[in-house]
Amino acid sequence: MAIETRNVTKRFGDFVALDDVSITAESGSLTALLGPSGSGKSTLLRVIAGLEVPDAGDVFISGKEATAVAPQKRGVGFVFQHYAPFKHMTVRENVAFALKIRHRPKAEVRTRVDELLELVQLTGLDRRYPAQLSGGQRQRMALARALAPEPEVLLLDEPFGALDARVRKELRRWLRRLHEETHTTTILVTHDQEEAMEVADEVVLMAKGRVEQVGPPSELYERPANEFVMSFVGPVTRVGEAYVRPHDVEILLSPDGADAEAMVERIVHLGFEVRVELVDAEGERLSVQLTRDAATELELAHGDVVWVRARRTRVFA
Repeated sequence: MAIETRNVTKRFGDFVALDDVSITAESGSLTALLGPSGSGKSTLLRVIAGLEVPDAGDVFISGKEATAVAPQKRGVGFVFQHYAPFKHMTVRENVAFALKIRHRPKAEVRTRVDELLELVQLTGLDRRYPAQLSGGQRQRMALARALAPEPEVLLLDEPFGALDARVRKELRRWLRRLHEETHTTTILVTHDQEEAMEVADEVVLMAKGRVEQVGPPSELYERPANEFVMSFVGPVTRVGEAYVRPHDVEILLSPDGADAEAMVERIVHLGFEVRVELVDAEGERLSVQLTRDAATELELAHGDVVWVRARRTRVFA
């Protein structure tokens, strides 16, 4: 195993940021730490990096205890959300920096930088300065600089959070391809469920300093351990006391074994699907996802009275 935390606790005054947290990221995997703001995911990443010292518990990297090891000796590459490059240096000089301070031979530095610039798709931009790059290009440069000394572990703290939605989607796909080429053990902190589901081999879902569930993205979505997991990972709606995914709700034009009566409040066309927002007799709102063909066949309109039936539900104690 490449990264392991055992019973890690971290407090800031009276605030418990991490409460007895144990996780494992296997060698060569890409693991996402997912959760809302204040869940402890960034603090856990900083503990792994050595930037925070835990009040209790241990950190292991590549099977060796690293709790008391200095950050620069952990073999860790770190990329923050707000990456601060050296503004007076070119792209090439920024990427080469970590190698030069390690006094690597000039020929080795040149070869390694060329390889990384090609890997992060910045070939031909090596003489530009950071101010001449787009936000996405600067983050790719940050990843190249973190990868330059060939770290055992790559830690990414919301690396795409400051970018617009379109660029984030592009960089998510690029990050997954990059990981498949380098196989560097990677931990990604994100509050974006879609990002975690798309890029990670395994997701660690956190809330209030504790781990709620760990598993592949499909497991958290299909077999959530509790109400919080189901409501945080993917869309969810309520039919009575049951939780249900919006695509698992069927709309009927007559009460043919339906669970509840409702009124159409809003219809949103999203290109490949249609979202129908309903309100039931108790004033509770629920959301239903339909295919375009199903929505066309139903011919729904605002104010229509319909009946809903849940195909798959979950009830939590």
